[in-house]
Amino acid sequence: MGQTIPHSSSPYLNKLAPLFAIALTGILHPLSFPPFNLGWLAWVVLVPLQFILHDLPPKRALWYGWLAGTLAFAGTVTWVITAMHQFGQVPIVVSALLMLLLATYLGLYMGFYAWGYATFQQTHPNLLWLSAPVLWVTLEFVRTYAFSGLPWALLGYSQYQWLPVIQFADMTGVYGVSFLIVMGNVAITSLLVWIVAKRRVPSMPIPWISTASFVCTLSLILAYGSWRVHQQADLDATTTTLSIGLVQANIDQAIKWNEAYRDDTLQRYATLSQQAGKNTDLLIWPEAATPFLFEQEPAYQGKILEIVKDTHSPLLFGSPTLRFHQDGRPYLYNSVFLLTPEGKVSARYDKRHLVPFGEYIPLRSILFFLDKLVVGIGDFQSGQGPMTMQIPTPSTNNGSIGRRFGVAICFEVIFPDLVRQMANEGANFLVTVTNDAWFGDSAAPYQHFGMVVFRAVENHLAFARAANTGISGFIGPDGRILTQTSIFSEQAVTGALPLRHTMTFYTQFGDVFSWICVILTGILMIGIRLQTRQSVKHSTS
Repeated sequence: MGQTIPHSSSPYLNKLAPLFAIALTGILHPLSFPPFNLGWLAWVVLVPLQFILHDLPPKRALWYGWLAGTLAFAGTVTWVITAMHQFGQVPIVVSALLMLLLATYLGLYMGFYAWGYATFQQTHPNLLWLSAPVLWVTLEFVRTYAFSGLPWALLGYSQYQWLPVIQFADMTGVYGVSFLIVMGNVAITSLLVWIVAKRRVPSMPIPWISTASFVCTLSLILAYGSWRVHQQADLDATTTTLSIGLVQANIDQAIKWNEAYRDDTLQRYATLSQQAGKNTDLLIWPEAATPFLFEQEPAYQGKILEIVKDTHSPLLFGSPTLRFHQDGRPYLYNSVFLLTPEGKVSARYDKRHLVPFGEYIPLRSILFFLDKLVVGIGDFQSGQGPMTMQIPTPSTNNGSIGRRFGVAICFEVIFPDLVRQMANEGANFLVTVTNDAWFGDSAAPYQHFGMVVFRAVENHLAFARAANTGISGFIGPDGRILTQTSIFSEQAVTGALPLRHTMTFYTQFGDVFSWICVILTGILMIGIRLQTRQSVKHSTS
């Protein structure tokens, strides 16, 4: 791994090779994720970039990585243009520029990875199989929390369909799967470097450390995952189940809050609720399902209560909650309400992790102009209190007896630790409600749905997902997709989810694995710093 790669004698090829490699990594990245679902490409997505990083100065590697990352995320988050232009009424040119700005920011993480890869390759080449994945996880972990956090399209999410390989996320979270993928990329790159260099240096040793480490790790993980999948299936066969109805009303975002369509919207929900089945254990409508503030409209509130009493099922639905500051200024919570079959409010959960520039404006005193630039930015505040609810039994209306669940509202479900807290609070299953109509007909609804698979696996709890325009469905505790609707369709779905009472390592202890990676990255950086100082002293003495 520490050998020099022989270069072509053609200066044109030498100049074009980095551009080709950067472009290839940039193209492979979005193809690894939904809706393309070519998850196998993730195992080689970094190989072109890593190959050209060998023998490069770290500063140049940073630029190469940054460019590759910007291209990669520009192809992955193109849905930002749809959301801002079609629904935020931002001019398409401005929307495209803002998307590129976001991609540039996200690409910076790949740039830092490339810098670290080049540095480790020069200072500790025999440890690259470990140091590179550790650095990647550290950067993904930082991205989860920096500037409110945007852990969208973490590399591990590309494997949401490969159940045996993602089961160990019940210990490491999604970050462990990212670690494994990068480990594989490093092993393949090391073999490729060896094949090319061996032509000039026949005595160059086979990079058996990185290859053997990856093969052994992958084998152990697949063995564990296969055992886990079978174990989950056996548990599901003997576990109490819950009948749940999902309503996907497919309300056009353009008319969602138009008062002229209120009655039509409620009639659609009433019809679909009947189709989803009467006497279910729980009926679920999406985020912000009501085209009004539930607590503020007694007449329309009565119509919701009629639907609940007619179906004889508890109803979970989204509706904003209006509150006032002490000085009289209004603010909102993005809330979900749980109604009993008798029509009484049993519980309410207010969204905790809000969407910046969607539900609130960060640094409002500085970015005040965005209020007029982007239509639909709300003045929401984060919720407090318990993170779980209980489904009341027919014998009680206060929720003191029943089955417990947590509700992640839209954006919240992409944050592993937040959902983990719900599971740790005693949830027996999990729910997420969303309004992905904002994304239009783009990759975002598919990418968003795929992330829910990991929240199920991390906590080994079943998930029910209700989305206004799709994708709605059910996911088992092992991450198996049980039911999945098509987007922009009006559907009512009924299914049975198993109730669980056990907690995984990840549920109990959280991101221990990620913090270990952060600590190891710090130790490596300190070691490189000390090594550089010693080299400078020797060169000047």
